[in-house]
Amino acid sequence: MSDLTTTLLNCQSPDVTIRQNAEQTLKSAEQSNFAEFANALAQELATEGKDLTVRQLAGIHFKNLLVAKEESLQQSKHQAWMNMDAAMRSSVKATLLAAIRSPENIARHTAAQACAEVAAVELPYKQWPEFLPTLMENVTSNDQPDAVKISTLECLGFSCDRIAQLETVDIDPATTDGMLTAIVDGIRADRPDPIRLSAATALRNSLLFTRKNMETKAERDMILQAICEATQSADAKVREAAYECICQIAYQYYDKLADYMVTLFNLTTTAIKEDAENVALQAIEFWSTLCEEEIDLIEEQYHCQMSNIPVTRQCMSYVKGALETLGPLLTITLTKQDEDYNSDDDVWGIAMAAATCLKLVSQTVEDDVVGVVFPFVQQHIKSENWRFREAATMAFSSILDGPSSETIGPYVNQSIPILLQALSDQHDMVKDTSAWTIGKICELHVRAIPHETFPTLVEGLMSKLLTENPSISSQSAYAIHNLALAFADDDQAEKSGSNALSPYMGPLLQTLLQVTDREDADDNNLRFSAFEAISALIQYSAPDCSPMLQELLPVIVQRLNATFSVSALTNEDKERNEGVQGLLCGLIQVLVLKIDAQFIPPHADSIMQNLLQVLQVKNATCHEEAFSATSAVCDKMESEFKKYLPALAPFLVMGLKNFQAYHVCSIAVGLVGDIARAIEKEILPYCNDIMTALVESLQNQNLHRSVKPPVLSCFGDIALAVAEGFEPYLQVSMMMLMQASQTTMPDDDEEIIDFINQLREGVLEAFTGIIQGLKDGGRVDLFQVYLPTIMQFLQTLSAEENKDYEVLSKAAGLLGDIASAMGPPVKPQLSNPFVIALLSDTYQNGDETTKETCNWARGVIEQVCR
Repeated sequence: MSDLTTTLLNCQSPDVTIRQNAEQTLKSAEQSNFAEFANALAQELATEGKDLTVRQLAGIHFKNLLVAKEESLQQSKHQAWMNMDAAMRSSVKATLLAAIRSPENIARHTAAQACAEVAAVELPYKQWPEFLPTLMENVTSNDQPDAVKISTLECLGFSCDRIAQLETVDIDPATTDGMLTAIVDGIRADRPDPIRLSAATALRNSLLFTRKNMETKAERDMILQAICEATQSADAKVREAAYECICQIAYQYYDKLADYMVTLFNLTTTAIKEDAENVALQAIEFWSTLCEEEIDLIEEQYHCQMSNIPVTRQCMSYVKGALETLGPLLTITLTKQDEDYNSDDDVWGIAMAAATCLKLVSQTVEDDVVGVVFPFVQQHIKSENWRFREAATMAFSSILDGPSSETIGPYVNQSIPILLQALSDQHDMVKDTSAWTIGKICELHVRAIPHETFPTLVEGLMSKLLTENPSISSQSAYAIHNLALAFADDDQAEKSGSNALSPYMGPLLQTLLQVTDREDADDNNLRFSAFEAISALIQYSAPDCSPMLQELLPVIVQRLNATFSVSALTNEDKERNEGVQGLLCGLIQVLVLKIDAQFIPPHADSIMQNLLQVLQVKNATCHEEAFSATSAVCDKMESEFKKYLPALAPFLVMGLKNFQAYHVCSIAVGLVGDIARAIEKEILPYCNDIMTALVESLQNQNLHRSVKPPVLSCFGDIALAVAEGFEPYLQVSMMMLMQASQTTMPDDDEEIIDFINQLREGVLEAFTGIIQGLKDGGRVDLFQVYLPTIMQFLQTLSAEENKDYEVLSKAAGLLGDIASAMGPPVKPQLSNPFVIALLSDTYQNGDETTKETCNWARGVIEQVCR
């Protein structure tokens, strides 16, 4: 390039034309001669006396030659670098290494990043032999200034981070040894703090792929000693970085901690008590990390015991061993709340970290936490100091998730009156935390709430919905939501016709609806919390509330109608209004599903008019909820729903083709199935457009894979509805189903295995619907040509080592349907030994419903095969 300096500067020009021309010039240079362009950028970065902005831009552009978020593009960029002439590459690398020794900080720092990108490409392939010796010399030589040592350690840290991100697994041990040696040398106690900080940061990044070193005790001791010494630095940033390393070790090398736990316990607990907040946060994070590891190990041990297999990894119960000290330390740390409390802020502070850690401790040690934490709660929950009142309440809420209800229940029983009183505390933070704690109690230990306090509890929460700030009102709505959920499986209500919430349903619903109209309802998720509470109250209401819900339905429909006249001047206004529309559609869905079908027709026209108006807005964020509400109406209206299809069909097809918003597409697919079951052959005039959209969705590579199993199943719903009318769509449907059935199962990718099992369920449901539909329409003969391939698919499922019995249950049902629909002509196929083997295996491993299916299928097949 003739004038790279000017071009780089022009990339920063405020003039769009100049900037775009400069960017295009750089892109053209990269494409026309990659090697020359890379060399020119390196020279621009390394040349002393150049404008520092230009040098920095050159380094950033060089780095971007090798970096991409998308994996295939990343590989392409790396390949372009490796395709360069070796001599040219060596020259560029030497230039970059020299730039790390620049007297200018910006140039050194940028060169460190550029070198790291090259190292990430070459080191895994044992290239660039000069890299580590040069960096080692920079760090250990007395001739190099501290600034160069810092940039060098930055380079090592960047390199480790990039190699780890690229998930390169085969790093040469000599390479990691060399990098680690340089880093540990930089973290030595006799080094200046800025050097130690860079070294500690680099060490944290290197821990991702230094397992060989950590497996060797002598090297592990050396690494841990260096880190522990760094926790005693006079510089808080160095101490913070050292504790970050300790957290990383706890996460990656839990099984290697035994020799160091006494030291780590002493260091971290002292740091939590005495050190600066940024350091104490990392010390708390160490214990949070240990808790998460031990929770996983305890669960793993449980599954091993239940499956009668050996336990491969032991839980060392470090958290339980530290509980007597750690519990009180965390509770006193809860009193270090932010001075400037603001419920709108979500600033991570030491008190929040302590609460999170205490929750994890509770989940780890379960019942044992109660005796350690509750003395603090009981002593301070009525303290004159608001900090201790709030901390005691937060401590209580933090441990609710661990102990059994039997252990913590008596404390919950005693706490309700105190917490209700605290809802009127003088300090907002105490009120906020008290409301949150009541919500957690309602979620986790509702049975421990005394019956006699129930009225006071409901009225106390309701009284805070309109009068308090949004945070406290939101927490109160959350508590009411959880209280409603407690009646989800209330068999007694079905017998008696009422439950404990029934007397309060009217006031609660009325008050919560008022909350959704508050001017500050956007704050602290208040509006959403109120709608969630209303939805739960409706969903789990007792039968005696039915007349009230019938009166509420037109009110909610009218509220939805009113949203169409709200003026949206900004995108924010539009999004807010669509959010409200989505929430109202959700309430309509819940109400329609809850109310008896006989009461829906008088309101159906009004409901559908409003839902269709929601669907008219292109790219609205509430289409998913509108389709779900439509599905509820369809479910209750059954065959009468057909009158809405002429107006609905265009929007339904648009939803089926909404491949980008795949949740909308998925709900639309489900709605098609609901409509097909409800109106049966009346759906036939719309099948061309619907089937075209469904086939397009299967062919679209960008559609989220979770949508494809229900699409396949939907073929069966339509076929069952239209019977012989499915003939025009049979060939393309069967082609798609056959193709999906051939998807091979991987050995060890659980996510893909789950998806393929879902895909197979969709395929089997479709086959079942199609054969039943063709049988009903007297055209089962059309199915004959596909039978050999289907039987081969079923035999494959039967022979798989890792069988999914949900899939096999549907396979058993399909075999019965084939026998029932096609009779004696399919006797040769059904006489195959795999058929009886599949039914027997599925019966032995299935639930009662599956066993009934197997018995029915076996009986039908035996009749055919006589």
